[in-house]
Amino acid sequence: MTYTVIYDGQCNLCSNLVQLLETLDKGDRFQYLPMQDQAGLDRYKITAQDCEMGMILIDNDHLDRRWQGSSAAEEIGRILPFGELFVTAYRTLPGVKWMGDRVYEQVRDNRYSLFGRRLNTYQTAYPACDTACENYFSK
Repeated sequence: MTYTVIYDGQCNLCSNLVQLLETLDKGDRFQYLPMQDQAGLDRYKITAQDCEMGMILIDNDHLDRRWQGSSAAEEIGRILPFGELFVTAYRTLPGVKWMGDRVYEQVRDNRYSLFGRRLNTYQTAYPACDTACENYFSK
């Protein structure tokens, strides 16, 4: 099972987190698509307005299964080896998820002023919509 992570490729924080995820996962579970790739977004039927609400995670086996914002971050953590234990604890501790959601929103809305903006969109080593993806969408 693979997932597509749609991230802001011009956000320093987002790009650095994708690089960390690439190092941990090595393309086994996750592939990546920058929000700046309009053709890629069109394949997944994602609009610029959708992207304004934060990162998006898509289950490539069931394209209607999607998570966004802090829910996407939690699901990525859950999918990683040994991550489910930490995410379960995070979700069950009273008030922690609510606070995490608010922090995510603040970081999302102020990411460029807090962490800076890249001059060029970060291009991942594990891009979404390679030849296999093209074949999938052409069915």
